[in-house]
Amino acid sequence: MTFANPGYLILLILLVPATGFYIWRQKRANAALQMPSTLPFRHLPRSWKEYLRHVNFGLLLAAFALCVVVMARPQSSDSWSQSSTEGIDIVLTLDVSYSMQIQDFKPNRLEAAKDVAASFISGRPNDNIGMVVFGKESYTLCPMTSDHAVLANMVQGINFDLIDGSLTAIGNGLVTALNRIRNGEAKSKVVILLTDGSNNAGDVSPNDAASVAQSLGIRVYTIGVGTDKEFEMTTGYDIFGRPVKQTIKPDLDEDLLKNMAKNTGGRYFRATSKDKLTAIFEEIDRMEKTKLSVREFTRKDEEFLPFALLAILFLALHVVLRQTILKNIPS
Repeated sequence: MTFANPGYLILLILLVPATGFYIWRQKRANAALQMPSTLPFRHLPRSWKEYLRHVNFGLLLAAFALCVVVMARPQSSDSWSQSSTEGIDIVLTLDVSYSMQIQDFKPNRLEAAKDVAASFISGRPNDNIGMVVFGKESYTLCPMTSDHAVLANMVQGINFDLIDGSLTAIGNGLVTALNRIRNGEAKSKVVILLTDGSNNAGDVSPNDAASVAQSLGIRVYTIGVGTDKEFEMTTGYDIFGRPVKQTIKPDLDEDLLKNMAKNTGGRYFRATSKDKLTAIFEEIDRMEKTKLSVREFTRKDEEFLPFALLAILFLALHVVLRQTILKNIPS
């Protein structure tokens, strides 16, 4: 037990003069009824009130002492924890090309990826996380930030109108992510790149971008999204407003994504359903756990309440006794 304000405990010294004054007053007290001698009463039994006549004073002293303890704020120290943390830098790089509208994931590939990414972000409170989207071109949706609520809202706002999604520039997407993460202060830096296609646009090849990541010491985790089935999807409308449909064949370049991950010290994953995509992000989360800088500290809990309640009880008992069985007549 420790005290937050131990200086108040010095007030307990007042108990000594208060007790001395009480004893002096008892000796100087005059009887209400004067008797020439008390010898005739010496064999009479003593009343139980005689033994309790000092209880009221004792209750007052105890209540005062307890109030002093409450003012000193007693605290207990019984918990230990780990304090400072060192997060890592992460950039999520998301393909928003039109093929991400395919509904082999529910409701579609993009919406499933957004939901899983938002959950991943909320589970990494100590990390700086940024967001890059790419299609025919690439741009930074959100720079590195620790404000994960804002980032999660921006992720949920991603749609196919943000960028031209007619082609897929994987190399450009990775380079944009590297530009955002390379100057981060964290020792560990990771890019998570998710796509369902092959590189068919951009002025930087994915392998060259991966080489840059390797030279910067940045790991790249690549995720290939989608099943191997062909899908029919609406690609536009004719002059009469009728939907124009096109059969989309799987175009995922797994060999490219595997090489990018391997050359940077990362890993390649294949997601054929939303559940598998969730499991992939969970695995990445486990592999890239935040490093803890261990420092012990004591957590203090306030313990004044029992003392305060006991002081109130003693004062209430003093008042009751003073007005009932221990009442002096005349008072």
